[in-house]
Amino acid sequence: MPTSPIADPLPFTGTIPSPPWEQLEIGPLQFRMYGLMIALGAVVAVAIARRRWEARGGDPEQITNLAIVALPAGLIGARLYHVITDFGDKYSGGRWWPDAFAIWKGGLGIPGGVLLGALAAIVACRVMGIEWRHVGDSAAPAVPVAQAIGRLGNYFNQELYGGPTDLPWALEVDDPAGYPPGTTFHPTFLYEGLWNVALAIGIVLAGR
Repeated sequence: MPTSPIADPLPFTGTIPSPPWEQLEIGPLQFRMYGLMIALGAVVAVAIARRRWEARGGDPEQITNLAIVALPAGLIGARLYHVITDFGDKYSGGRWWPDAFAIWKGGLGIPGGVLLGALAAIVACRVMGIEWRHVGDSAAPAVPVAQAIGRLGNYFNQELYGGPTDLPWALEVDDPAGYPPGTTFHPTFLYEGLWNVALAIGIVLAGR
């Protein structure tokens, strides 16, 4: 997130407004939108992989069984990556306990999630007696799609935005740290999301 102030605020375009809420409340239950977007991304990814695996002649239930193993492993890997890479800033000096386990406070590293989730899926494929490379081909475009959907969670958290801009798609932020009110920013979370969608389409086209 930006930290350096600027002399004058840029024009307030209001093209992409700040989110109206960070969590969804249903009766006494509260669901953070960031977590919901990650969960939605996982569901969509599994659906895509199931369909592609079935098109290859496989049983789609095999993908569901793999997801039961790979998704929890990916969550653990994502948290480990975050704790390791941010250890000095947030968890050193005895602060890691119990903060390192407070996943509901945020903090997930996608590289760690993909790595550990993929390793768990490969092991599960071997146990199930199916070729992990073919499963990987089926799941390959699903991963960036899940990432694109998950990036919407950054919008609701008002994070992962870039420097100031007055472009037509500039992003409004409620309390821009170090910047005058009314400053708008590059929606870098959106840039990455669009890149991930383009990557998924490229993978599908290359596979054909």
